[in-house]
Amino acid sequence: MKSKAVIKKRENVPNPLDSNIDQLIDAAGIKEQRQQFKEMISIVLGLDPTPTGLGDLKQFKRVMREIRDANKVFAPYHGTKKISVFGSARTHPSAPTYKAAHKFGQLMQEAGYMVITGGGEGIMGAAQAGAGRQHGFALNIELPFEQEPNETIRGDNKLFTFKYFFTRKLNFVKHSDAIALFPGGFGTMDEAFESFTLMQTGKTNIIPLIMVDAPRGNFWKTFEKYLREHLLGDKLISDEDFTLFKVTDDLEFARREVVNFYYNFHSYRYIGDVMIIRLQRQIPAGALIRLNEDFQDILRSKTLITTCPSYPEEGNEPDLASLARLCVPFNRRNLGRLRALLDRLNQF
Repeated sequence: MKSKAVIKKRENVPNPLDSNIDQLIDAAGIKEQRQQFKEMISIVLGLDPTPTGLGDLKQFKRVMREIRDANKVFAPYHGTKKISVFGSARTHPSAPTYKAAHKFGQLMQEAGYMVITGGGEGIMGAAQAGAGRQHGFALNIELPFEQEPNETIRGDNKLFTFKYFFTRKLNFVKHSDAIALFPGGFGTMDEAFESFTLMQTGKTNIIPLIMVDAPRGNFWKTFEKYLREHLLGDKLISDEDFTLFKVTDDLEFARREVVNFYYNFHSYRYIGDVMIIRLQRQIPAGALIRLNEDFQDILRSKTLITTCPSYPEEGNEPDLASLARLCVPFNRRNLGRLRALLDRLNQF
């Protein structure tokens, strides 16, 4: 296995095609992020063109096209918050969970959110119908037994069909500001554990994750009981991991859980080894003292949470320059505790 140092050294070797790539970028009229485009083209040209690699080349091409085209679908709605809703395609319209998903889609649309589903029937079709065609996206998937888009989103330009599950999953996570899980089968469970894992490991930012049942339903309560008895009981996960999600059969609670998450908290990103938390409003000085006392366990040794101005590295996000900021020397391990910190910030 080649070391990162060797790979890095090879990447820095001058490419005899550099001038040709520069000319191609000029001809395409690309003015911004030129180096990124140059590196992407270099990666493509570095693929093995031999006949034995034809299948890999086709896959690579399809993956790039799916990511590119999906970005185009979402681009006009960049400033609008979105929630992904997962659940069984087999749920009948007469089922309580179907009616709950329909009502939840409506509640989120009224709260200013657009709804993303997998595009099928059942829970997906219910949430889509509740939100309405204008306020919905559908990320469908090609299957041997074809999954037809639900009636609400069929024929809409916000419907996109993927060949690969992994590119589809990427877009669910990438474009979601919240996730709601209704009862479902393997696919729903897959999305649930994917979301848990990505947030628990810090591979995606923390967002509201709510497991929603119909009134008096126990699907997710039973699931949480299993997690506590077996995963937590056998010390396979930590108690703080349970702060990464909520279980409820109250649709209004689920709506508030999403909306209130962004009451003061806006977003965060890492610059070097410091987490920058962007806020709608700066918190009082006294509250900052209490934060450092209460969350000392997730800070690096002998460091404190402080207020700070925007960093030069945030220059690619000029629309966020006016937001208040906290610099958090987060240890990058206790993501459940980080969620508790974000909840605390939303009290101000």
